[in-house]
Amino acid sequence: MKKYFITGLLIWLPLAITYMVIAWIVGTLDAILLWLPAEYQPSRYIGFDIPGVGVVASLLLVFFTGLVAANVLGQKLVQLWEALLARIPVVKSIYYSVKQVSDTVFSSNGQAFRKALLVQYPREGVWTIAFLTGQPGGDAAEHLRGDYVSVYVPTTPNPTSGFFLMMRRSEVVELDMSVDDALKYIISMGVVAPPARRPEPVPALSDT
Repeated sequence: MKKYFITGLLIWLPLAITYMVIAWIVGTLDAILLWLPAEYQPSRYIGFDIPGVGVVASLLLVFFTGLVAANVLGQKLVQLWEALLARIPVVKSIYYSVKQVSDTVFSSNGQAFRKALLVQYPREGVWTIAFLTGQPGGDAAEHLRGDYVSVYVPTTPNPTSGFFLMMRRSEVVELDMSVDDALKYIISMGVVAPPARRPEPVPALSDT
């Protein structure tokens, strides 16, 4: 009896969680339709709400924004928009902080979140998975003696929250593991371990 129940649970639980995550994403993106005036709501013409319309509208909005921003005129409009935001004190700080992060993460030649690491945290002898985000900069780098790297240590099972650390390069181990595999490992709380790609000891993080 217990065996059959657990077998059924292992089948339905991933499906249920997947459904809840997708339903949350669709519901969140569908909320973009609330930006439209009531007379332009799709449900006004159809007579009922269609789940997923907001998802399509969001994807189209992102696509056409990129299409417009890819030409000279679009770049000028983006510059004017950013110049306007730069005049608003609080908005300026938030916007440019997020923009710097997104530009670094999504840059084709950037190294942020391109390498999975093994670091000792929160104390020596305790190891966890982290991601390379770059090198320390600004005044903080002036106070660090030696070769340091910036790492992000995510929490489990929610990797969107975590800790930013500056660690000696010699104390960081680069893993032969993709970022996707590392995220699965973190989200599953260590249950879904990625396959080992090489049996030899993992070398320390290189300069490249």
